[in-house]
Amino acid sequence: MKKMVLVSILLAYVVIILGAYTRLTDAGLGCPDWPGCYGHYTVPQQTEHLEAAQQAFPDHPVEPHKAWNEMIHRYFASTLGLFIVIIFLLSLFSKKPLRPIKLPFLLVLMVCFQGALGMWTVTLNLMPLVVMGHLLGGFSILACLYLLHLRLSGFRIPGGDPHVRRLARYTMFGLLIVITQIALGGWTSANYAALACTELPVCEPGWIDNLNFSGAFSLPIAETYEYGVHDYSARMTMHIMHRIGALITFVYLCWLAIKIYKVAHTERFRNQAILLVLVLGLQVALGVSNVVFGLPLIVAVLHNAIGASLLLVMVLINYTLFRKA
Repeated sequence: MKKMVLVSILLAYVVIILGAYTRLTDAGLGCPDWPGCYGHYTVPQQTEHLEAAQQAFPDHPVEPHKAWNEMIHRYFASTLGLFIVIIFLLSLFSKKPLRPIKLPFLLVLMVCFQGALGMWTVTLNLMPLVVMGHLLGGFSILACLYLLHLRLSGFRIPGGDPHVRRLARYTMFGLLIVITQIALGGWTSANYAALACTELPVCEPGWIDNLNFSGAFSLPIAETYEYGVHDYSARMTMHIMHRIGALITFVYLCWLAIKIYKVAHTERFRNQAILLVLVLGLQVALGVSNVVFGLPLIVAVLHNAIGASLLLVMVLINYTLFRKA
């Protein structure tokens, strides 16, 4: 079961990366139906199939590169779902007295809901709330798989350090900050606001006068949300909030890492503090590069992947500290 969980973690990473790539290449509606693609379980290629697809979806002509991006993401996501079901069955029929049954069962429920979100992403034409929920669902599944791996690893930490025990509540708050920042990033991306500001450190001159919080966090009714439906002021506000969130995340996690490094008396905690700083620094560098270089595809995809890594580092630190406590 341990190997199956490790493979599932890797697969979840791949699904997150493929999901980001699909979104950033504007392939979210590469297949306008679900779960297949123009009525097939692969991208139609034969002439008669292409003609039938054009008749069935006149507003969505077949673009093979986008359709393949979407279908490859679905193939990997379906495989991940199958692996999670296998993990649940293995835990259910395990003969060990301490079976990790609750978390695998939660994962099954999460992957079912994630599948529904994937369907709604297509059927509701990239509604931002659904797209953001789909992103958070993928990150949540990855985090829970990693937590299951930690529980199965069986490492033990000597207890009794009151200084470390007091840090636990700060690390939990740090985890909540990271989750909030991921949600802000998802909302920004889902509304095509990643390039709403192209200057640093904040935005173009006069940005304060254009803030529109009610518009930024509203959801207009539209037939399709592809390429976004909000005006510039709303998108700029989304982008600004993501940057402010990034600043808060950076400052707090740096303080937390320094605090852990100074207070903890074991090498394990200090190594985790160093890892947190390294991953956080890389994520900030990628975020700045997105703005400076105009959202290059590889950098934007890596920004998602390292964001997932940052979440896992916070899960690791929280798990370790609460076990210590």
